[in-house]
Amino acid sequence: MILLRASPVWPQTPGTISGSVVDATGAPVAGAAVTLSHEDSPAPDEVFSREDGQFSLANVAAGRYRLTISASGFAARTVSGVLNGGEGAALSPIQLTIAAGAVAVDVTATRVEVAERQIRQQEQQRLFGVVPNFYISYLPDAAPLNMRQKFQLSWKSRVDPVRFAFVGITAGIQQARNDYSGFGDGAEGYAKRYAAAYGNSLTRSLISQVLLPSVFKQDPRYFYKGTGSTASRIGYALSRAVIKKGDNGRWQPNYSGVLGSLASGAISNLYYPPEDRRGVGLTFENTAIGLAGAAAGNVAQELLFRKLTTHSRRP
Repeated sequence: MILLRASPVWPQTPGTISGSVVDATGAPVAGAAVTLSHEDSPAPDEVFSREDGQFSLANVAAGRYRLTISASGFAARTVSGVLNGGEGAALSPIQLTIAAGAVAVDVTATRVEVAERQIRQQEQQRLFGVVPNFYISYLPDAAPLNMRQKFQLSWKSRVDPVRFAFVGITAGIQQARNDYSGFGDGAEGYAKRYAAAYGNSLTRSLISQVLLPSVFKQDPRYFYKGTGSTASRIGYALSRAVIKKGDNGRWQPNYSGVLGSLASGAISNLYYPPEDRRGVGLTFENTAIGLAGAAAGNVAQELLFRKLTTHSRRP
C-alpha cells in the first residue's frame, strides 16, 4: 500500500475532437472559428472549419473542455464536454443561427412590381377624361407584362361602363339598318345584336390581347414614339399594326393581332344567324378591316390622342 501510494501518476494520452459546423438549413459553414478552452491549458487553441464545414482539434488534453464557434453573420455558440484520455470525440453537427441585424434586405422593386405600377397608371388614361385609352404606353421602356397583367388590362377595358355604352350604340345602329336580320326585331333582336357585338369585342380582346400575347410573349400595347418628323411617326404608327414589341424588348411580327383576329372571326360564326355567315371569306375580310382599323387608331394615338388623354405619363 505504501509503495502504491508513493508511485507517480502517469499523464493521460491526449485525444482529438472533431465535428462540423452547419447553418439552419444544414448547409456547411466554411471559415467558422472553433476555439478550444481547456481547464488544464490557459492558452486557447483555435482552428477554422473547411469548405465542407468539418474541423478537427488534435492533441487535446483529457478532461473538461469548451468550444466556442463563431462565424461572420452568425451568432456565436458554445459547446462543452469531457474528453477521456486517448479518445477521439466526434461531435454532432454544430448548428449556427443568423445573428440579429445581420441580414440586409434588398428593397429594389421587381420587374413585375414595376409593371403593376405602370398599368395602374395606364388604367387612369381616358380620352376627354371619359373614354378608356388603356392600351397605349407613353413610356418607351415600359416593363413587360405577365399573363395576369395582360388579362387585368384587357378585363378593365372590356368591363368599363363606357365600353358597354359604345356596344349599345353599335347594336342600335345595326338594328336601325336591319343588319343581321336573322336576329329579328324589337327588344329581342336588339338584345341579340348587343350580345353578338359584345361577344366580338370580348373574344377578340381575350385572344388578341391576352391569350396569344402570352403564348408568343408579345406586348399588346401601342408604344408612343413622339419624336421625329410627322412622316416618320405616321410610318411607325401604320407599321405597328403588323409589328409588335416582344416581352424581350425586340420588335417582331404581330402574330397575336393577326391570328387573334382570324380566331375571333371564326368564333363569331358560332353565334351569328346562319344566313349572315359568309364563311372563311368574311373572316379574312374582317381581319383585314381590323388591321386597317388598328393602323388608323395608331396614327390617331401618335398624332392626336396624346393631347386629349388625361392622366397620361408623357416622355
